[in-house]
Amino acid sequence: MSLINTVTVETAGSSYPIRIGNGLRRELLVQLEELEAKGSKLVTLIDEGAQTAIPSVFEDSLSRFPSLIIPSGEKSKSLERYGRVLDFLASANLDRGGVVLAIGGGVVGDLGGFAAATYMRGIRFIQIPTTIVSMVDSSIGGKTGINIAAGKNLVGSFHQPIAVYIDIDFLHTLPEREFISGLAEIIKHGMLADRKLFDLLAETPIENSRDDRLGDIIKWNCEIKAAVVKADEKELAGSGGRALLNLGHTFGHAIENVAGYGEYLHGEAIGIGLVAASHLSQRLGFIESADVGLAISAIEGLRLPTHLRNPLRIDDLYQAMTRDKKVKAGVIRFVVMKSIGQAATIESADAELVREIWRTVGAID
Repeated sequence: MSLINTVTVETAGSSYPIRIGNGLRRELLVQLEELEAKGSKLVTLIDEGAQTAIPSVFEDSLSRFPSLIIPSGEKSKSLERYGRVLDFLASANLDRGGVVLAIGGGVVGDLGGFAAATYMRGIRFIQIPTTIVSMVDSSIGGKTGINIAAGKNLVGSFHQPIAVYIDIDFLHTLPEREFISGLAEIIKHGMLADRKLFDLLAETPIENSRDDRLGDIIKWNCEIKAAVVKADEKELAGSGGRALLNLGHTFGHAIENVAGYGEYLHGEAIGIGLVAASHLSQRLGFIESADVGLAISAIEGLRLPTHLRNPLRIDDLYQAMTRDKKVKAGVIRFVVMKSIGQAATIESADAELVREIWRTVGAID
């Protein structure tokens, strides 16, 4: 059993712990018992895949709480599913002292967090991430939301959890494709904020959930994310700030939207998006072509895609980018690397240059 570590997320209005280690179930149950002792009613939202993979957690530890199973996959981040969650919270007679436990990947965390943010104008919730993506990214920092036809995460709210429990044992239950997908957010953090992390992953890639470095690497990523959130909780900085965490995402979200949610796992689309962002950084004169090669090699080393599986039309991808939530005053904001390990935001890029970048990853006219 590994040492249990804590990373504290500090924001203007709250502070909460991220607990990281193996076998955190007992510690979680102690907090839940304390909440119940104070009169709080608890409910669980559980990813269907997580419930199937780790049934003992839900049968033995959480079975006394009303629960709602959420189908796995990005399509669950929908208006329809959001409505069902709200109806579930109401049917469970949750009041303003209630607490939602969001158990699963980023989909359940985003959906459950948004429901908690809006039900009775805001109730508490706890994140229990079971995937790499949710452990190092989506469970931290309070971004919650759902997708609509026009684009990903266009409806949402900032709503911080009261705690995050990252039990590394959950990673052993992930299908290989899901595990690999999550590594995109880890390499992203290295590319935008920490060259040492990037070099570690490039030189000795993570191969599976049994890698004994995972606990330390997850903690490292949580520290990066927590520092960015503390400095710019609601992504209001004029430049840089929390927006830097979107490296590769303007491209990646467009891929998810145009291909159809679920065709690419989030991390798979972001892997390709990181390649596109690297090419853009080079074309704008920030990094050398050799750096692009290093980035592509590192992404490939983690077995993430670097090229579209099937061609998508550039016009469709570009239109999806214009609907991205990062667009301001009609201008698409991009995150670029000034060097590997240091990122910056730019307010626009020439449309034809963006089209050329899409061609480098397999899009067609």
